[in-house]
Amino acid sequence: MNAKAFLVATAILALPAGANAQSSWFGSSGPTYPGVYIGAEGAANWLLNNNSYVMDTGWAAGGKVGYDFVGPRVEVEGLYHSNTGTAVVAFPTGYANVRGKIDQVSVMANVLYDFFPGATITPYIGAGAGVAFVDANIQGCNVCLTMFAYQGIVGLGFNATPALRIGLEGRYYGTTNPGAYVNNNILAMLSLSYKFGQPEMAPPPPQQPAAVTPPSFMVFFDWDRSNISDQALNTIRQAAGAFKSKGNARITATGHTDTSGPESYNMALSLRRANAVKDALVREGVPAQAITVIGKGESQLLVPTGDNVREPQNRRVEIVVQ
Repeated sequence: MNAKAFLVATAILALPAGANAQSSWFGSSGPTYPGVYIGAEGAANWLLNNNSYVMDTGWAAGGKVGYDFVGPRVEVEGLYHSNTGTAVVAFPTGYANVRGKIDQVSVMANVLYDFFPGATITPYIGAGAGVAFVDANIQGCNVCLTMFAYQGIVGLGFNATPALRIGLEGRYYGTTNPGAYVNNNILAMLSLSYKFGQPEMAPPPPQQPAAVTPPSFMVFFDWDRSNISDQALNTIRQAAGAFKSKGNARITATGHTDTSGPESYNMALSLRRANAVKDALVREGVPAQAITVIGKGESQLLVPTGDNVREPQNRRVEIVVQ
């Protein structure tokens, strides 16, 4: 296998090799999407031939249209190549150096693979085959030979946005026709492509209204007592005012105790405290049928303590208006 065939075969075989690569190695440019793309490209072209010509560095320019499957890509490409050079030509009177040029027009079908399609920097490889129209020689007719053309591609793409890519690549491009002129080319190419069909940004989800916490109040009691202190009465008046401001509301009064004393006694004490608060609310104008009384005893401590501990903050009634 010669070097040209090896290069093309290597590019083709390597296409699926990056299926498990991580785009985070090269930075993320955001989500990717499939779509049709178009592009323009230009290159420096070095023509290496077998006719003893000395060719200058030439140029190539053209365009492409393709489809990106997000990873694999297929495209059709047209390029115009032009190289000037010098040849030693035999005349009846002797030999002379003659300046001329060789032009080529290639139409190629390419298959490429992006290793990290979601990354900012995307390495890719590819291969292509097609038809070329080539000058017969440095003095001959203009692109009058039709030849088979093939190429191998290695490049890096910079994804400026999910739709816009700048590519820098190296290529081997060759033409061949049995019994006719054959040439080999090396290209250093810069390209710019734009992909259509970028999905619209999804609208942000509707904001959920903030949960409204019902107003709550807390009154405290002396040890083993259920009578309402002046401070507790002020709090109860605030709770009654909150009830009236709501219009149609309910109140839950939940009594608690500390851990001193038997559990059964504490359960009864918590109910007495809750009922004392209910009676005070009724005196402040809250309908009795709008009040629910609950006793929790020592089962829900505000301040966790051990048994038989007289903790003032656990001796309380919680009033919730909702």
